[in-house]
Amino acid sequence: MLQTIARLTARLCLGLSAVTLLLLVTGCDSPANSFTETQEQLYAILQQENLPAESKYTIINRIANNLLATEEYNQLIILLTGYVEDNPADLYNAYWLLMTAYVYMQLEAKPMAEYYFDRIINTCQDLEVQGQSIHFLCLQNLIQISQNSTHRITYFNEIISRFPQLVNTTELYYRLGVEYENEGEWDLALKSFSDFLAQEDASSIQITGEPDAYNYAQRLVDFNDSPKDWTFDSLESLEKAVKTAITNYNYRLLDNYKSKVNFFAMSWRQDAYDTNSQEDFSMRGFMRGNRIRYNAELDEASNPNEAYLRTWGWNNYVSVWYLYFRKVNFPIDPEIHGRWEWAGIYYGEML
Repeated sequence: MLQTIARLTARLCLGLSAVTLLLLVTGCDSPANSFTETQEQLYAILQQENLPAESKYTIINRIANNLLATEEYNQLIILLTGYVEDNPADLYNAYWLLMTAYVYMQLEAKPMAEYYFDRIINTCQDLEVQGQSIHFLCLQNLIQISQNSTHRITYFNEIISRFPQLVNTTELYYRLGVEYENEGEWDLALKSFSDFLAQEDASSIQITGEPDAYNYAQRLVDFNDSPKDWTFDSLESLEKAVKTAITNYNYRLLDNYKSKVNFFAMSWRQDAYDTNSQEDFSMRGFMRGNRIRYNAELDEASNPNEAYLRTWGWNNYVSVWYLYFRKVNFPIDPEIHGRWEWAGIYYGEML
């Protein structure tokens, strides 16, 4: 499962700290004048011509870590970004830019950190930090800090395709579907939700911030695959049809009017997506021999998206049933979106 941004950031910081400590040469705790002299000496060596790549790496890393230790972040950013600009073919540019992104994270400048994480992926050869891909670290952080759905879609797809063994693809398929929804890419959203539902752990996975992920995806996919022929063009037409069927004791019509996807029948305290709440029964057994009545008006708890019709006389155990009508939220199909459906039944008086 993906970690929260705080944990991801901490993980990145710890990884970088471990690497820099391994490469750090003693002397960072020197007095200020010795520190300055050391830095000047290192800069002077760095300017030498024909300096071997390994030596150049060691010197830059020493300078960078000295600046990190003294929190000279602006100088560090100038050093690293300037070096990368002057040496575009350097093998270690991914590492220098990763350190730059890390500094911006420390400064809480997330847009700048995002820029450098993204730049590493798009322009730099991948490297490993303590056996872990720098590109993978970048994608993890980009997923957490990016606020742009289009960008997040790119990051999700890339981490799924490149590093499936390092992530929980079940969660990522769901989050990818959400991002496609945000962008109005409904066909791709449905495909991602279908990929999510196809995973073995889809029904049991716990996704932070998405407590109803499985039911939401299942409902959306099932509704898309259904004929949707039980929907009505308005609340008024649905209410009239249901009342007429009750008046005429026409259970067949009532059965036809019920939603064929996730119709529920439950008490007010139950969860609509509890398996015990999902009902597929005929109204016939509750209408024969009973005197069913309903209020002339919808309940005052109704609103522009939901409505309740109080009815009673269904049986001797729980006489009162509230029929629950709901506006269809399905932007994928403009002809269905905004219509109304009879989505369920609440047993007993409204709480």
